[in-house]
Amino acid sequence: MPSQEPRPTILIPGTTSHTIVPRTGHGHEGTLRYLKAGRGAPLVLLHTVRTQAEHFRLLIPLIADHYTVYALDLPGMGYSEIVPGASYDEPAMRVGVERLLTELDLLDVTLVGESMGAVLALTTAADLPERVRRVVAVNTYDFRGGIARSGLLARVVVSGVLAPVVGPVIAGVEPRPALSKILQGGLGDKSALREDYVDELLQVGARPGYPTVARSVYRNLPSLIAARSRYPGIKAPIHLVYGEKDWSRPSDREANKRLLPAADFTQVPDAGHFISLERPHVLADLLNAANAANAQA
Repeated sequence: MPSQEPRPTILIPGTTSHTIVPRTGHGHEGTLRYLKAGRGAPLVLLHTVRTQAEHFRLLIPLIADHYTVYALDLPGMGYSEIVPGASYDEPAMRVGVERLLTELDLLDVTLVGESMGAVLALTTAADLPERVRRVVAVNTYDFRGGIARSGLLARVVVSGVLAPVVGPVIAGVEPRPALSKILQGGLGDKSALREDYVDELLQVGARPGYPTVARSVYRNLPSLIAARSRYPGIKAPIHLVYGEKDWSRPSDREANKRLLPAADFTQVPDAGHFISLERPHVLADLLNAANAANAQA
């Protein structure tokens, strides 16, 4: 990674940072950064829109005694390389996830994603059935409206970022109060948004080229909806987890239950969109119980 790049301000105990270099002949691929911790069967964590691997700072220590955890910075996000001209639609981001699994030759993988990461966990499982043991999809971001349902401010900001001419300017200006307010709109417990996490996100948002990435991600959010067509091809067991106060509507959740009738389903009372931030123990208990069940089988 370039030496002038900023470094994470949040250190997660027991984790180490690693990179995956681009493949030869793939011009729009960049270096991917991931965190690794723990021991046991591999578990891959995939973060949400506008976040990074540190999104799982509270969850990783709770599961690291049961799994070898890999928390990926999706292409162009966190501290993964920003490549001019790269795509940030669902298929392109899925390639980044699949690079992690194939380059590290991970097998018997539990894929855990939140929001956008949940969609990528599901579509990656459809692509790589020989590598994926199980999928836990938390608050899948595969419905219209998405982050705009956080509140009026989110609707105004996202609309501004997507607007022609002024969009790039707005994407490059990210006031701390605005970012905090939008993220709190995804929490049942607003106090779960820590100030040092906002600091970290703002540092990443100031990376050269990041406003272009953010704008491209928002512009390509419809590709996450289109990706639902791949869900029926998944062979691994699936667990759908939703916060009671998630941005998705009951009709959105029922649509996925109908699409994936064999999937387990859990709704977390009073939780919002970012369950990893406000209720990490719920996810940890679910994941550790599954690991114990697999060990006994």
